[in-house]
Amino acid sequence: MLHQAHRPARTMKVVNPAAPSTVVAEVAMTEPSDLPAIVDRARAGFEVWRKVPMAERVQRLETFFAAIAEAAGEIAAAITREQGKPIREARAETLKAVSEARAMAAHGMSVGTQGVASARPGVRNMVVRRPRGVIGAITPWNFPILTPMRKIAPALVFGNAIILKPSEFTPSAALIVEALAARHLPDGLVQVVVGEGPLGAALCRSGLEGITFTGSIGVGRKVAEAAADQLAEVSLELGGKNAAVVNDVADMDKAVGAIVGAAMQCAGQRCTAVSRVIVAEEIADELVEALRRRCAAFRIGDGMADDTDIGAITTDGQLAKVAEMVEEGRAAGATLVLGGARCEVADRPDGRFYAPTIFDHVTPEMRIAREEIFGPVISVMRYASFDDALAIVNGTPYGLTSALFSNRNDLINRFIDEVKSGMIHINHGTVPDSHMPFGGIGESGLGSYSVGASAAAFYTTEHAIYNQYS
Repeated sequence: MLHQAHRPARTMKVVNPAAPSTVVAEVAMTEPSDLPAIVDRARAGFEVWRKVPMAERVQRLETFFAAIAEAAGEIAAAITREQGKPIREARAETLKAVSEARAMAAHGMSVGTQGVASARPGVRNMVVRRPRGVIGAITPWNFPILTPMRKIAPALVFGNAIILKPSEFTPSAALIVEALAARHLPDGLVQVVVGEGPLGAALCRSGLEGITFTGSIGVGRKVAEAAADQLAEVSLELGGKNAAVVNDVADMDKAVGAIVGAAMQCAGQRCTAVSRVIVAEEIADELVEALRRRCAAFRIGDGMADDTDIGAITTDGQLAKVAEMVEEGRAAGATLVLGGARCEVADRPDGRFYAPTIFDHVTPEMRIAREEIFGPVISVMRYASFDDALAIVNGTPYGLTSALFSNRNDLINRFIDEVKSGMIHINHGTVPDSHMPFGGIGESGLGSYSVGASAAAFYTTEHAIYNQYS
């Protein structure tokens, strides 16, 4: 059984999505009634940590981040066994988590006291930021180390304590991080609680100073309501229906490689996955064929195999949703180009594998064009004018990320000015840098972005200082 600082009586079994009959971990569950003691412990850790100067804090955190990097092999194996993604993706996720954490520490060093001009003689004005307190964090199953660290790192950099509830389907990576934090940081500063939805709801109502959540819009609304009841600061990272617009490309294979990588990594179970490909009619046939060739060549299987390109769908519920959405696409009249069914993998007869799927001639009113699928499904939509393309991109309530492939400067700048996305990519896939703001607008998010200097607005409080010295 994995180590946890608080050991309730009940345990939870975690299975391998590539072989659901195989239990890969058994973890202790936290009861909602345990939370008051956990919060008290976090507050004690916060009182110690908030007094540590930022420069020293960053130095101590580097030791913690280095320990995570050293454990990358163990963490990656846990991710693949529980989430299903290929082991090379799990390794890359772990290293990106460390890279983002280090970038966040660098941002932290630049945030602090700021001098502001005074309106009166003999008065010095300043704006200072202080740690917010104890942060509650709830994370999903698709990125078991990256998303938790995207919350743990800034919380700690800015002097807070954090209580993290990872997904019950993929808890082990977070538990490894908790154990490493216990070795290198003050007691109670990083605590992980494991349980189902009611535990997350109880955490949101535990009187914390901030609540950060990554997941579905439906649950995000409930988290926001709970935060409002508590008058707690809230940061939400929600879903996306991300589009790649292809207007004109000098190298079709290069563009298709970027699109497919963004669409099929993690079996499409990414909030930033490209789900819609919106293409100029005159090059649509060429693009669709290039997408089909690239996706047909993928090797599907157990993520622990070095040659696997696409691993398993993580949960039964998500597999059922992907299948349902694909059937909706067929029924609505979209043209199925590739896939459209579960696939069998040798030695893994009960694995949750779904074939890479491409639909052509998708229209904006179809459900597969409007709703997040969270699976290896691409919907191709054709347009006659760039105005049409922008209308299609902006025709959903989401606004997380989008991409344009074009060599025309006028269209590039129109896209930058007019597309409704928190993150905008030109001529490459929707892969964010470790130091850039990460977040969305519309129904894709609420509150400060979670990466970059803007994260300080969530993890700290702001104070205006007037110092009359003469």
